[in-house]
Amino acid sequence: MDFLSRTELLVGNDGIKKLNKSNIILFGCGGVGGYVAEMLVRSGIGKITIVDFDKIDVSNINRQVIALHSNIGKYKVDVLKERLLDINPMCDVTALNLRYQKQCKILNNDFDFVIDAIDSVKDKVDLICEAHNLKLNIVSAMGAGNRCDIPEFVVEDIFKTYNDGLAKVVRKKLRENNINKHTCVFTKSLPQNIEQNTIGSIAYYPAMCGCVISSYVINKILKGD
Repeated sequence: MDFLSRTELLVGNDGIKKLNKSNIILFGCGGVGGYVAEMLVRSGIGKITIVDFDKIDVSNINRQVIALHSNIGKYKVDVLKERLLDINPMCDVTALNLRYQKQCKILNNDFDFVIDAIDSVKDKVDLICEAHNLKLNIVSAMGAGNRCDIPEFVVEDIFKTYNDGLAKVVRKKLRENNINKHTCVFTKSLPQNIEQNTIGSIAYYPAMCGCVISSYVINKILKGD
């Protein structure tokens, strides 16, 4: 594939083949997830399943790569699938317009990696537990809202995170489910105090979180982990 010629200079032909043979499933196609999907497909991932139930809203435009005034009201997975195939028409993209719940039974051992970019704590914890039970590789996005400083995201065990309210709640739920280790991407930055229930956001924060997640997954695949 000609569009990967510069990537091949870095990862070699064997690396391109590993990426092309990989099968990824992504839950959540919003601020973080949209960038994850884009980076993976631009890097040569050959097969990806994207899962989301939501439609694009005008409030998404400030931070979601797929959100434009021209596609408000369309389902995120439909818009993202079209975009991914425009990047790589040879990519095998499956779009599932649904909300993840335990009874969905989507996960199986065909997936090389599960990526969790879900907002809902309950759905997030259920997904993590199912992936661990199936012994699948999984990485989760933690909080990327209420911050506008220079992002510093790191890959870490969720039980070593701090300054992250979402991670704190998820940690507690995971302990209740006898899960004592889980890989996530979080920022060390303190969130701002916003005097509203709505979470504040800015374009580059979820984008950086998504880029770190995708780089982690790509490097794990290249190493054969």
